[in-house]
Amino acid sequence: MTALVLEHLSVARGAQQPLQDACLRVDPGECVGLIGPNGAGKSTLLRAALGLLPAAGRSSLAALSPAARARAAAFLPQGREIAWPMPVIDLVALAQGGRRDAPEVAAAMARMDVTALGPRPATALSGGEQARVLIARALAQNTPLLLADEPIAGLDPAHQIACMRLFADLAAEGRSVVVALHDLALAARHCTRIVVLSGGRIVADGAPRAVLTAALLETVFGIRCHLDEIEGAPVVVPLAPVPRAKA
Repeated sequence: MTALVLEHLSVARGAQQPLQDACLRVDPGECVGLIGPNGAGKSTLLRAALGLLPAAGRSSLAALSPAARARAAAFLPQGREIAWPMPVIDLVALAQGGRRDAPEVAAAMARMDVTALGPRPATALSGGEQARVLIARALAQNTPLLLADEPIAGLDPAHQIACMRLFADLAAEGRSVVVALHDLALAARHCTRIVVLSGGRIVADGAPRAVLTAALLETVFGIRCHLDEIEGAPVVVPLAPVPRAKA
């Protein structure tokens, strides 16, 4: 069963259109990397897909009741603030109605390497630890679809890689993941598919090798990259900005 369908989804803010005519289908087993420069529309697409923003067009998630939507998809927003000094295990357990003993809670904490943090107040953690705890809470929801907005921001390199491997593993298990990121190298290596946004529009969609070309990276991101392949996976190394032509 398809995890997410967007049909001509658009968001308007006054005269501005941060998202225009987005069409997207995400199936089980896909880890979709949503990439694009700042202001391209990545966060807007995720939030509109969930019905958190007024939008024209259709989202299969936004059409669901709130209860059905919570069973269908977990959302990890870009904000990482934790307001209350509750124990980490209780924060993660919110995904299961506060049940500390729910197996989904223990499994999610183990996958994000935060089991040992369980008794500690969530507000006493470092920024990277808080990010991992919030990812664990989203995982504990145990939904067929996970939408994550820049989940690896603030993580150290080892945990960035571990997080992206986890998303790839979830897809391999038959779930669906849509993750917005800025790290082109991690997107290329761990996502099964890349969707590129620029100026509020989807401008490319396909396998990493097909999408992440020198021409696209220069046009969309304004950068020159080294493109290679290591251990059977594509490698993207940003090298330098491309000089803009003077007006």
